[in-house]
Amino acid sequence: MTPERSVPAVPTATYRLQLQREFPFSAAAAAVPYLASLGVSHLHLSPVLEAVPGSTHGYDVVDPARVREELGGEDGLRALARTAREHGLGLVVDIVPNHMAMAPRHNRALWEVLREGPQSPYARWFDIDWEAQGGQVLLPVLGHPLGAEIEHLEVDGNLLRYYDHVFPLREGTEELPLPRLLDAQWYRPVWWRLARTELNYRRFFSISELIGVRVEDPEVFEATHAKILQLLREGVLDGLRVDHPDGLADPDGYLRRLHEATGGRWTVVEKILADGEHLPASWPVAGTTGYDALRHVDGLFADPAGSGELLGQYRRFAAPQTDRGGDWAATVRRAAYKVLTHELATEMDRLTRVASRLCAASPEPALRDRAPWALRTALQELLVRLEVYRPYSTGDAARVVTEEAATQARSAFLIPEEGGAVDVVRDLLLGRHGDGPGHVEFRTRFAQTSSALRAKSVEDTAFYRYVPLLSATEVGGNPGSPTVSPQDFHAYCVRVQRDWPVSGTVASTHDTKRSADVRAALAVLTECPRRWADVLAEVTRTGEGVPDAQLAWAAWQTVFGLGPAPAERVREALLKHVREAGLYTSWTEQEPAYEEAVAAFVAAGPCGVPGGQVTAFRDTLEPHIRANVLGTALVQLTMPGVPDVYQGTEGEYRALVDPDNRRPVRFPPEDPGDKGAVTRAALRLRGRRPDVFGDAATYAPLTAEGPAAGHCLAFVRSGETLTAVTRLSLRLAEAGGWRDTRLPLPPGRWADVLSPEREFTGHTRVAELFDRLPVALLERVGEGEREGEGEPG
Repeated sequence: MTPERSVPAVPTATYRLQLQREFPFSAAAAAVPYLASLGVSHLHLSPVLEAVPGSTHGYDVVDPARVREELGGEDGLRALARTAREHGLGLVVDIVPNHMAMAPRHNRALWEVLREGPQSPYARWFDIDWEAQGGQVLLPVLGHPLGAEIEHLEVDGNLLRYYDHVFPLREGTEELPLPRLLDAQWYRPVWWRLARTELNYRRFFSISELIGVRVEDPEVFEATHAKILQLLREGVLDGLRVDHPDGLADPDGYLRRLHEATGGRWTVVEKILADGEHLPASWPVAGTTGYDALRHVDGLFADPAGSGELLGQYRRFAAPQTDRGGDWAATVRRAAYKVLTHELATEMDRLTRVASRLCAASPEPALRDRAPWALRTALQELLVRLEVYRPYSTGDAARVVTEEAATQARSAFLIPEEGGAVDVVRDLLLGRHGDGPGHVEFRTRFAQTSSALRAKSVEDTAFYRYVPLLSATEVGGNPGSPTVSPQDFHAYCVRVQRDWPVSGTVASTHDTKRSADVRAALAVLTECPRRWADVLAEVTRTGEGVPDAQLAWAAWQTVFGLGPAPAERVREALLKHVREAGLYTSWTEQEPAYEEAVAAFVAAGPCGVPGGQVTAFRDTLEPHIRANVLGTALVQLTMPGVPDVYQGTEGEYRALVDPDNRRPVRFPPEDPGDKGAVTRAALRLRGRRPDVFGDAATYAPLTAEGPAAGHCLAFVRSGETLTAVTRLSLRLAEAGGWRDTRLPLPPGRWADVLSPEREFTGHTRVAELFDRLPVALLERVGEGEREGEGEPG
């Protein structure tokens, strides 16, 4: 048997695999030899615990005590771990502490709660408001109001059936007439539309099929984490990715408990940071999953001047209303109001009830005489002005719920005295009126609601309404400020190396709206906004069949970024786009006529004959797209942090929003091309020189000199490796190329990692450095090493 190779405690690089029934543990094991040859140190697995049968993602866990049978069960996972270890690889797994599937027939713990009510030992698991709805858990499963569906509800022994749904009956109620039987349960099946306003359990965002879990309870933590902790102790798993910590009641406390339980294993958290926001320093984690890195890398390849001009072209073409896609901040604000009054109406009701209860019971006169409507308005006006996902118990809430926001919120009240509700709410949030259980609950509910609001209003709504540059509408991105200067990028990297040196970095994930290579192509449009506008004027000159101009702009950018692809992929992505935007249709209020017009437009336009002109335009820009693709890849793989490579992205990988980005991939890819060579070289270098990139490494910017210096981004890691990439290559070509631009290399001889026979010293001409590729990865060559020794491409 092949002896096991040692696996580093901290990954040098991870490779994300999307496990599903069609790609189980055995398929992952078969890919291990290839993945090990790439140079990664760990496989990064999507959730592995028992999920709803047929789940394509695994985030709908039904039993945290078992490994998913459809993937091969625990034996299959252990076999994968053995195979991985034989090839020197460890396993990092994605865990989902925030929620479980609202699927009683598969979720035994939930089944028992529905049968036994709040007295069930499992009742403490779930975040249910038993004081609401008469103590019954609302189950929004009926296709129509009860009167129209009651004939489809069938009692079968001690079960209640409704089509594919099965629910337990409370003991002793089986013989009751149906209406009385329903009233006697610990739950109430209701019309699905009531979820928006009447639901009494915490959801994942606005997804009623996922119910919140109370991992802040030590017993619940132990029960829901026992299997994962066992697998860590026994060496099957080596590290963790924590999904959506912002949904938890107490992320700080949860992460401390997790850190203690795992013995400090490498753990990253899916925390979305706003511009200027830093990960809480008190969190005992390695860092984030890497969306902050994605934002900084993407921004390097967008032209500041061209981005502004592209915005102007978009406004002339699409003529969007200011708050419906014309201005970023206004679009986010309007979307936030809509989300609070629609998708999150039930969360707002609960938050308002808690605030009203606190005020009514307070011994402080300043809190009395606050009408529920005033408190609700104050909450809404403060929530829509938050610029981060949520406040934390260990942070300064005053920096999140600011006095400036409070001043603006008061303006929503016609009578100033009623506007005092804003001060009451803010003071409660800042802990100025006590720290009892009710006060903690209020702050907790506010934080959970604000995180759901930010995700729904920004990522799931405004990103689909404000579309001048689709590559900027990415998780963790800021479409209102899509560019990042080299100086800001270097400052970010210096800070990450200092504070979170083994945090995660990503370029593509299972959640990105578009893969890195699609975004890299779209960024080129910021270098030629007028030419893009001219192309659109040509392909849309008749104006026939366009449902709306915003959708048309996004559709043409989509096919430009994606390149030639089956029309079905484009159509499905754009159908999701218009439903998420919610301007003319939505997931819950679909407009068939509009959606049919969208499908017809896509078929006849972007995926029809006119689409050929966009493809031809893309072809003329191919060298510049290639520069962005390779530059994005190399920067992400060598900057501070632990890079995660999403499945299939080691070669060129063009994908749109899920489910398009979760399609099966080939191992190895059919033609990895130059990107594959760059990826393999960088990963192998990291694996061979972990000290150069790890927690004790250094990061130093390197500035080019000469007429095109701004087009070369370069940095040195630990004085031993050097990364240099081309940025804004179209502008560079238009300005006359590199000419005599030089890069002052640090002392010593530097070998090209992809072509070791090439060596450089001193002030190197950038044109020579980028002679083969628009990127370069160099390694310092020691005096005693043979010429040509290095990492093969």
